[in-house]
Amino acid sequence: MSLRHLQRRGTALLRDGGLLQVLRSEINYELSSSSESSCGDGVGSEVEGFMLEWTELRTQDVVLRRQPDHVFCEEIAVSALLAPLQFRDKDPLPRDVLMKVCIKKAGYDSVLHYDCRAFRCDKDQLLPWTTMDTNDGGIGSDFTIRKAYCSSSVDYLGKCKSVGPIFSSLDPQLQKALKDYLVVRGITPKLTNFLLEHLHRKEHSQYVNWLRTMEGIVVK
Repeated sequence: MSLRHLQRRGTALLRDGGLLQVLRSEINYELSSSSESSCGDGVGSEVEGFMLEWTELRTQDVVLRRQPDHVFCEEIAVSALLAPLQFRDKDPLPRDVLMKVCIKKAGYDSVLHYDCRAFRCDKDQLLPWTTMDTNDGGIGSDFTIRKAYCSSSVDYLGKCKSVGPIFSSLDPQLQKALKDYLVVRGITPKLTNFLLEHLHRKEHSQYVNWLRTMEGIVVK
């Protein structure tokens, strides 16, 4: 088959609505496979004691913040986004959430940083010292700490004072205490459940919007 014939055949396919049909089929499938077509909670919503400060639909991340109160005289900020897509053989693996927690105590210049990874799991996959909030199917979430370090508030995005040792090399009791420190401050399974659900809905909405934009271009 000649190149010119292939070009004519492709043009005819587009003229007959082949691409448009595929786009609309994909849109219908995506909408029917999800109970929600929007990313849910908007800026200003309260989520497990945190204020949802940033969740712009066109970006990948979300930011929550909790101001000092009568219990904790410290500001806590949580930023999160979906981890890069990974595959096992040809099958995509469930996407975790990369989560950074920053804690600044009133009157101190230093900021404590935690780099964490939140993920879906069931009761059989619970990590040590975990209390998990599960849904009706017994599926919930947990998180691990990948790194804990300090920086100056002035150098918040710059060089840290101390990156510390590899977290997994710490004494298990110290690892537990550092995680408990976060849990007490609201980094609970309910919060990681929210982040996983919200970010996946957000990505789904972005994909559907992209499909609709493509549909609009093809129709014109």
